[in-house]
Amino acid sequence: MTEQITVLPDIQPVLRVMPMPADLNPSGDVFGGWVMAQVDIAGAIPAMKRARGRIATVAVNSFLFKQPISAGDVVSFYAEVVKVGNSSISVDVQVYAERHPEHPITVKVTEARLTYVALDRAGAKRLIEAA
Repeated sequence: MTEQITVLPDIQPVLRVMPMPADLNPSGDVFGGWVMAQVDIAGAIPAMKRARGRIATVAVNSFLFKQPISAGDVVSFYAEVVKVGNSSISVDVQVYAERHPEHPITVKVTEARLTYVALDRAGAKRLIEAA
């Protein structure tokens, strides 16, 4: 797999984290499940803001691992609401890794689309207010 050099988007990430050795699989790459959990957290942030309250993940519509992530990479998660339904919100999440501080390189490592549903206090589906 060759690294595609890129630059970070010109917006603030919703989440930024550095995986540690405990997050690695036996091959030395970050577990895919760790990445998926972070993507879900990142996607939930704009979904909660748009829903103005509690949400739950209802679908992972797409998830593409483009490059492995290593311990020590600074991983940035960019999330954007792309669709709002009556009670659901779809969010695109783009993930970039900044690696090799001695010779910095930024690569896109993951992209995903997730769908969240707005919930009331009792955990039942609720309508989303107009923006």
